[in-house]
Formats: sequence, C-alpha cells, structure tokens
Amino acid sequence: MLIDGIDTWAPRLAIKRAVVDFSSPNIAKEMHVGHLRSTIIGDTLARMLEFSHVEVLRRNHVGDWGTQFGMLIEFLYEKFPNWEDVTETAVGDLQAFYKASKQRFDSDPEFKEKAQKAVVRLQGGEEKYRRAWAQICEISRNEFNRVYQCLGVHLEEKGESFYNPYIPEVLKELTSKNLVEDSQGARVIFIEGFNIPLIVVKSDGGFNYASTDLAALWYRLNEEKAEWIIYVTDVGQQQHFDMVFRAAKRAGWLQAEGNTYPKASHVGFGLVLGEDGKRFRTRNTEVVRLVDLLDEAKSRSKTALIDRGKDIEWSEEELEQTAEAVGYGAVKYADLKNNRLTNYTFNFDQMLNDKGNTAVYLLYAHARICSIIRKSGKDVEELKNTGAIVLDHADERALGLHLLQFSEIVEEACTNLLPNVLCEYLYNLSENFTRFYSNCQVVGSAEETSRLLLCEATATVMRKCFHLLGIIPVYKI
Repeated sequence: MLIDGIDTWAPRLAIKRAVVDFSSPNIAKEMHVGHLRSTIIGDTLARMLEFSHVEVLRRNHVGDWGTQFGMLIEFLYEKFPNWEDVTETAVGDLQAFYKASKQRFDSDPEFKEKAQKAVVRLQGGEEKYRRAWAQICEISRNEFNRVYQCLGVHLEEKGESFYNPYIPEVLKELTSKNLVEDSQGARVIFIEGFNIPLIVVKSDGGFNYASTDLAALWYRLNEEKAEWIIYVTDVGQQQHFDMVFRAAKRAGWLQAEGNTYPKASHVGFGLVLGEDGKRFRTRNTEVVRLVDLLDEAKSRSKTALIDRGKDIEWSEEELEQTAEAVGYGAVKYADLKNNRLTNYTFNFDQMLNDKGNTAVYLLYAHARICSIIRKSGKDVEELKNTGAIVLDHADERALGLHLLQFSEIVEEACTNLLPNVLCEYLYNLSENFTRFYSNCQVVGSAEETSRLLLCEATATVMRKCFHLLGIIPVYKI
C-alpha cells in the first residue's frame, strides 16, 4: 500500500456500471434537512462504488415536471412582467415564492384556471411556457448548487421531464406483456402481495410518479446499460419502489431473485429528529433549510478554532478552509455513522465535540499523526523504499491487522449499501492508533522507522476513508 498506493487495495465488485439516484429535490422548493440524508448517503455509496472499479452514473432525479408548474409559471408572469430577466436574487426565497403561488392558486379561481391552462400549454411544448419553465428550473438549480458545493457533491441532473417522452413507449411495452389493466378509469399494474395496484395512468389520462419511475428504470437499463440501479430515498417510499421493482421483474427487465444482475435496490433512511424527538424544524415549525444548517456548522466550527487561538496562529484562508472541513465533515459524519434505516437526533454540540465517535475527533487524530511524522524530520517517501514495518508489540499487531481489514470493509459497506460500516471501521482504526501511540514510542525509539511507516499507513487509510465519506482531512490543528 505504501509503495503501490492504496487504490491497489480496492475491492473488485461483480459489476462494471451502476446508477445511483440520490438527492433529487423538487424545483422551486428549498433543499431542507430531509435532503441531507439522501445527498450524503448517495454520495458516499457512489464514492465507494467508484473506488471499487465501478463506473457510477450519479443521477439527480429532480422534481421538474407536473401540475404545479402551471401555477408557478402564471405567478412568475404576474409578479415579474419582465420575467425573462429575473434572477434568483429577484425571486428571493424560493420556498416563499412557492407558498405565495400556492396560496394564490387555492384562493383565486381565475388564477387557478389560468394555471391549469398553463400546464396544458407547457406539456404541449409552447415556447413561451417552456422558456418560463426553464427559467424557474435554472433559478432553483443555482440554489441547489450552493448546497452541493458546500458538501463537495457532484451529480448529473436528469429530472422527471427527461424521462417524460419515454413513458408512452414503456407503457406500450408493459401493456403488450399483459401487465397493464383497466381499473376504475385508470391504467394499473396489479402486484401480488400488495393490497393496492400500481397506478401508471391516472383516470384523467395523466402520468404520475410510477409511470415516470418505470420509464427511468427502463432507460437506465436499456440506454445507460446499468447493471445495478440504486435509489436513495426515505423509508416512506419503500413500498412504492418495491412495487416498481416487482413490475420490472414481471416485465423481464430485472432478475427475479437473488444477487444476480441487473438488479435494483432501494436504500431507505430514517428521519432527522430534533432534541424534542420530533422532526427537526426551526422554532416556528418551519423545515430547516439545508444551506442555513451548513452555514451554522461552519460558523460554530470557526468559533471553536478561534477560541483555541487559531485566528492568530493561522492565515485567514487556513482558518476558513479548516472551519469548512471540520464543520461540514461533522454534519456528514454524524449522519453517516448511524445505520441509515434508523432515525437520529441532530445536535450541533455532540457532532462538534472533539471527543468520542465524531468527525472532529477523527480529523484531529489524523492531524496528530501528520504532526508526529513532521516532528520526526524524516522523509517518509524515502523510508517507504528503504524501511520495513515490523510488528513486535501487541498494539502494533492490533493496528496492523486492523489496517489489513480495509478492503473487505469497503466491500461489505458496498454490498450491503451501509456507509456506517465504514464509519465504524474508521473510528476503531483511530482507537487502535491511540492505543499504539500511547504504548509505543515512535520518534527517537529503536523502532522509529517501522513505527513511522505504521503511522503513515494509518494516515493513508484514514485519508481514503475520509474521501469515501466525502470529508476533507485536516493536516494540522
């Protein structure tokens, strides 16, 4: 690992290409704390698969189509006569814009009628309405990208509108295979074991989430040639995806049973709770905006660093970069260390604690290892080619054995789609290093070369774990 690089330790999975569908906010709505889990769990799964030699298509299935756009477009026309010049600054709070348009829609019959006609014109492809729709999408996209930039997350947007043209042909194929039936004016697929059918065409002739998701699944299998399609959403959507997958298996798109490919998996996750045990919200019961939460994490992290005198010791750039790395890393790790199926309580004080199973503790541990190597004055790159690691002490052996488990841990986390497995490994690695360093002198000992190389191996594995979790390491603290 020290000579050939840690990437040579990457596991090799049985597939070459996967789609990870994650984040997926709705256009004209702010990203909130509920999107945090999908975004960072999905990003970590994508990173682990990429490390394991899988080509990953990162898909942002944004909600950019549907009846609400007639309402939004008409409100845009009304509020901004020169709507083509409107920027996100003019619109302001997207959530407030959406709420105001919805209130108008619910209270004004004339406006409601205009909005309903606007939907028809949009879906019919009228240029003016398509341009307004694109404008609203672009304003939202800029807001989303602020969050993605903070989190270091990269996705390719392919929203609901992208798959809309494929729906008729997909439904035609499903109908030809005798899967689609008429029921109370709608077109449905009955799935064995479920009390309700999967509605694919509503009674008014419109399409819905199921028809869009079936078209997306078909496209990902047939056009993008994915072998594994992974959907990262809250556990409340489990039944919906179970039904979609069962329909796809009946159609012969997916393998019927077992771990054979192609297959689709739903990665469900629980709620983010406040300290009162209820859904995490602001004091006035509003949903917490994700951008505000991340700003708060960075601010608290920066305050803690200033309290330690780092504003005097470091440059302003170093202070800002470290505050971001620690603050954003703390938010991510506090989420990822939990089994994704469980709820967890959001608490800034706990996640920014420098003791216990937190990102702050782990980042500081990595910085301490880097400090040990710097203080030795030795060229570790040279030692890699001339020295050897000897594991005579029990704590050296325990640390070395733990390092050797890295590859199988990544494979386990990938196979079971559980990022917390990697978090547990990383925390235990840090604990093993602490015991080793407490009981084994490094600098100035007879075993200095071997132990410096063991320090370097530990730091190398920690950095790769941080990368897979989307956390930026710090090198001094």
